[in-house]
Amino acid sequence: MLWKGFRPVGRIRSTTASSTQYPGGLIADLNSVGFDWINNYWCNLMNEKGMNGQINPARQFAISAMIILCISLMLFFIQFARKFATNRIWRITIQTFGTVTMILAALIFTEYHDLMTLLSSIFGVVVLTGIILEIYKSKMKLFKLTGKVCIILLALNNYIYYSGQMIEYLPFIQKITFALGLIWVIGLNYQLTGKNVVQHCKN
Repeated sequence: MLWKGFRPVGRIRSTTASSTQYPGGLIADLNSVGFDWINNYWCNLMNEKGMNGQINPARQFAISAMIILCISLMLFFIQFARKFATNRIWRITIQTFGTVTMILAALIFTEYHDLMTLLSSIFGVVVLTGIILEIYKSKMKLFKLTGKVCIILLALNNYIYYSGQMIEYLPFIQKITFALGLIWVIGLNYQLTGKNVVQHCKN
């Protein structure tokens, strides 16, 4: 049975708490007040200062939330591969790359933000690909489709970030990607811990 302890509640609460303490500032308006859920990046919450130049008291909450999320997802990837993956190579790949991905993602608050973001995205695509390939052996059609969408959104985020095209929409697209990805993992975890997990694995 997969890890039933995976619950994003702590991360959600910490993120909400940090967003209320963010001093303000965004690319379009450095003098704005507070966190703009449409135009601010998640990473803004983890910076030492807001984009308006003021000390950011939200930093400690945001970093804590990120670490909790990364540890949760790391355990999920390990347990998914151990209990559900039938291909030995993909089992090892999902566990290894999943762990590396989350370690890199947990370090995006450092000065190596861009590098950590790029590397975690690359490793993350491999992990998602492995999970989707294993899911294809089951009858969970919805997760097959939404898994592909997650990969497309992840690729789109990186394309916009590094090309600079449509960059003004990236903060919003980033949040959609996070939300869908988290919902996908939670739903998958729920399905795989259900009574029909054995039947899914055989199909």
